[in-house]
Amino acid sequence: METTQSGDLFDKCHNQEGMFLDVRSDNNYYVQPILEGPLGTRMLFNNKPMIVWSINDYLGLSEHPKPRKVAHEILEKYGTSYPMGARLMSGLTKYHENFEAKLADFCNKESSILFNYGYLGVMGTITSLVGKNDTVIIDHDAHACIVDGAKLAANKRSQFRVFKHNNMEHLEQILKSTRARSNGGILIVTDGVYGMSGELAPLPEICALKEKYNARLLVDDAHGIGIMGKTGRGVGEHFGLQDKVDLYFSTFAKCFAGIGGFVAGDSAVIEHIKWNARPVIFAKNLPLIYTETMSTTLDVMLQEPERRDKLWTIAKQLQKRLVEEGFDIGSTGSPITPVHMLTGDLDKTKEFIKTMREDHNIFCSGVMYPVVPPGVLLLRLVPTCKHTMEEVEQTVEALIATRKKVLKL
Repeated sequence: METTQSGDLFDKCHNQEGMFLDVRSDNNYYVQPILEGPLGTRMLFNNKPMIVWSINDYLGLSEHPKPRKVAHEILEKYGTSYPMGARLMSGLTKYHENFEAKLADFCNKESSILFNYGYLGVMGTITSLVGKNDTVIIDHDAHACIVDGAKLAANKRSQFRVFKHNNMEHLEQILKSTRARSNGGILIVTDGVYGMSGELAPLPEICALKEKYNARLLVDDAHGIGIMGKTGRGVGEHFGLQDKVDLYFSTFAKCFAGIGGFVAGDSAVIEHIKWNARPVIFAKNLPLIYTETMSTTLDVMLQEPERRDKLWTIAKQLQKRLVEEGFDIGSTGSPITPVHMLTGDLDKTKEFIKTMREDHNIFCSGVMYPVVPPGVLLLRLVPTCKHTMEEVEQTVEALIATRKKVLKL
C-alpha cells in the first residue's frame, strides 16, 4: 500500500489504493461473490442455479438434522447471546468445559481451549507462547492468521523467520542459525493441509527437525480435521505422528460447518494459553449455540464415517479425470483440488471464470493476482460428500470446453 503524502490518513481510501484493484469494482462477480440458498452443491449466483465447488462443507454437515435440532433447542432455552462476556469474567459455562474435554480426547491430547474465531485462535496461541527471547518460524505459504500471529509475537525481525514452502533443508538452516545465536524457545508453525494447493505439510520431516533442535510444533489443521487420517483426526493421525504435534489447532469453519476454533495440547501448556491469550481474556467467549452445535457435529463425524469415505471417492474421481484430460492439479494430497492454468493476462483469467459460470453454470473460486503470479489462474475446487459423479463429469467437461474456447487449447 502506498504511503499517504498529504497527511490525511483517509486519502488512500478515496484513491482506492490497496489490493485487488483490478477486480474489486466488478459488482461482487469475481471477488466477494454472493451465493444464495441453503449451503450445498447447488446454489444460486446472480439468480442462476450453479454447481458449486467453493464451500468447505466437506462432510455435508451444514444440513445434518442433529446439529440443527440442538441449535433450535439452545435457541429456545438460551437465545443467541448466552453466555455474555469474556471467559475470564462471565463467559464460561460447564458446556464449554465439557466440549473442550471432548475435543482433547478426539485429538489424543490432555486438554484443549476454545476460541470464538479460528483466526483469532491461531494469533492468540502464538502470541501467548512466544516471548521476547523466543523465535517463531513459519512456512512461506502459511495462512494469513499464522503470519499475523508471528508478526504480533515478534519484538524484532530476528524473532520471526520464514522457510521456503515445504523445504526442509531451508527449515533446518534456519533452526541451526537460530540455535547458534539464541538459547530461547523456538515455535515452528505450519498448516496441516494448505488451503489453496491441497498440499500436506511434510510432518515426519518437520517433527524430526523440531526434536533435533529442541523446538516445539504448532499445526493449524483447519482443512485436515474430519478428513485426513483413518478416523478423521487430521494430518497427525494421517502420518501417525499426532503424539509429536505439540499443539494441534483447528477451526470449526470448514468441516464442522460452523464458527470458532480450538487448540489442544498438554494440560500445562493449554493452561498457560488460557491465562495469556488476549483473544481469550478480552473477547466474548464462543456463544453456547455454537458450542453445543459443534459438539453434536463432532459426534456425527464419529458416528457416520461413510461421509468421509464418500468425500474421498468424489475427490479421487475428480482429480483422476482432471489429470486424464491434461489439467495441472499440482501436488495435492487432500480433497482440495487446484487447477493451475496459464492465461497470460487478467482479461483471459476473468473470461475463463465468467465462461464457466455463464455458459456452464459451474461456480468455483478463481484465485488470481496478487495471490498467484500475474497471468496465472488457480481454480480451486472443493469436493464434498454431497457432490455426485455426474457433477464431477459435468464440471470436467465444462473445463475442457472453456479451455478450448478461452485459451484455444
